[in-house]
Amino acid sequence: MNEYRPGKFQFLPLVIKNLLIINGLVWLVQITLLKRYGYDMNDLFALHYWGSPGFRPHQFITHLFMHSTSDFWHLFMNMFTLWMFGSTLENRWGSKRFLIFYMICGIGASLCYMGVLTYENMTLTKYANAFLDHPTFDNFVALDRKFHLDNANVSMNDMKEAIAQGNQFAIDMAKIYVKQYTIAYSNSIVVGASGAVYGILFAFGYLFPNAIIFLYFFPVKAKYFVAFMILTEVWAGVQNAPDDNVAHFAHLGGALFAYLLLRGWNKRNRTDFY
Repeated sequence: MNEYRPGKFQFLPLVIKNLLIINGLVWLVQITLLKRYGYDMNDLFALHYWGSPGFRPHQFITHLFMHSTSDFWHLFMNMFTLWMFGSTLENRWGSKRFLIFYMICGIGASLCYMGVLTYENMTLTKYANAFLDHPTFDNFVALDRKFHLDNANVSMNDMKEAIAQGNQFAIDMAKIYVKQYTIAYSNSIVVGASGAVYGILFAFGYLFPNAIIFLYFFPVKAKYFVAFMILTEVWAGVQNAPDDNVAHFAHLGGALFAYLLLRGWNKRNRTDFY
């Protein structure tokens, strides 16, 4: 078994300690500004699609330190996972190399996600323009099947039925809705350190494949746990459920960049990066 346990003085390494503090403080500032002053930091610091008016290059970095203000577990699980698996890595590599690894995985994850988002927006534009140019029942159904247009206020079944009957008012309303949906889709944002954390998770499983992780008191080898997490993300990303707001391809991007870094840093020995 290849297992590594840090000593007491390494229980909370320097970089991880500071990442926990920074992420926690930023989250508190997000909540304070939003609730007391009505200012949403996501407008300036969350990662926007590059085709959105809200996109700024610095968001590739700043979004890594922001989390959902409505879901404390988003922050907690990212930081807990970072500490749980990252402590061993920082103790092994040193603070400088660990920070470089963490940031590259996070930025790499956002680049992968941006690529997927670009493809999705281009596809949406194609389907939306097909309907706007030729507002037929078939074109609307194709768009809805691909992008799940339903929301709490609009029933797609009723709209489909009216469009099938040639109701001009329904067609005009559908056009307006499709235009608004396309704009909203291009203005979607992503926040969180999950991509970087998945890079840390992958690195732990890669370097310590036989380390034992206890899940609800059941021992599991790290390599199987990491493989399960990656496969779960692939499945969820391909499913693309309409009510799923998790950036699965950002998670996979973090793992991909972790693999590329590990391979690049170590072509001869998986535990020697120097």
